[in-house]
Amino acid sequence: MPGQKTALVLGATGGVGGAIAEALVARGWKVRAINRDPAKIAKPLAGIAWIRGDAMNRADVVAAAEGAALIVHGVNPPGYRNWRALALPMIDNTIAAARTSGARIVFPGTVYNFGPETFPLVAEDEPQAPRTRKGAIRVEMEARLAAASDEGVKVLILRAGDFFGAGTSGNSWFGAALVKPGRPVRAVVYPGRRDVGHAWAYLPDLAETAMRLIDRDADLPRFAVFHFNGHWFERGVEIAEAIRVAVSAPRMPVRRFPWWLICMASPFVETFREMLEMTYLWRQPLRLDNRRLVAFLGEEPHTPALDALRTTLVGLGCL
Repeated sequence: MPGQKTALVLGATGGVGGAIAEALVARGWKVRAINRDPAKIAKPLAGIAWIRGDAMNRADVVAAAEGAALIVHGVNPPGYRNWRALALPMIDNTIAAARTSGARIVFPGTVYNFGPETFPLVAEDEPQAPRTRKGAIRVEMEARLAAASDEGVKVLILRAGDFFGAGTSGNSWFGAALVKPGRPVRAVVYPGRRDVGHAWAYLPDLAETAMRLIDRDADLPRFAVFHFNGHWFERGVEIAEAIRVAVSAPRMPVRRFPWWLICMASPFVETFREMLEMTYLWRQPLRLDNRRLVAFLGEEPHTPALDALRTTLVGLGCL
């Protein structure tokens, strides 16, 4: 295709990386992705050129990004484990590749950066005082992106709440707690206080938002940061109640998450220790202020909640 742009997606087998990769292919981009063993990918995405490589290997990332106009950094350490040793070198490799290729980095951000003093409605430029180790690493990753931007690298950060969607990975609370992928829904497990609001990001909506921002790359500042509102449930448990409607089981039980068990096992399981750090996000409302995004795009892409949940549950093999 004449004039076809190239994008490199890191983490294309994950939730947000896969969703943005699919959106790029649908927009006519030539998409590359790296994986340590492409032959073992269970469900390779159509239209993506897979390259053997490792996001921890700078030479692999730089080579894969040659000629790319965009690098999507959607890769995260699995299961909350070993973030500092993995996340920071990977973002440094992405920055090195962007310096070489001239690509803009797209970085899906999280709410981990912010402490309760900024709640309940958080704008892009609020002070970042994270309460967790993962939050401090996220702040450091964004700081490195900002420093690279000062040196000429173009960056787009799009922060969002907890992910859900047909491609939801095991790193998501939706697939790790609310439902059990691959099984019919017999009960919904809700991790938070039922009366406390919670923000969720439907992956196709988030990917479409990223694409609309990318389409207007010429209008973006060199370092651009936006907040994605997504699906906000004023009573957090409303998402569980909506799942009951989506599976036509209005009396299905909504159970409490076994935080006590996580606490007991946390001395022995690193993932559980990291999960415990996140409890404050389930006890206090944190909503991302998307007014800057709406002012720039005119609207935020938004799929009705029941449609989004049904598609998610079908994709996860639950419906």
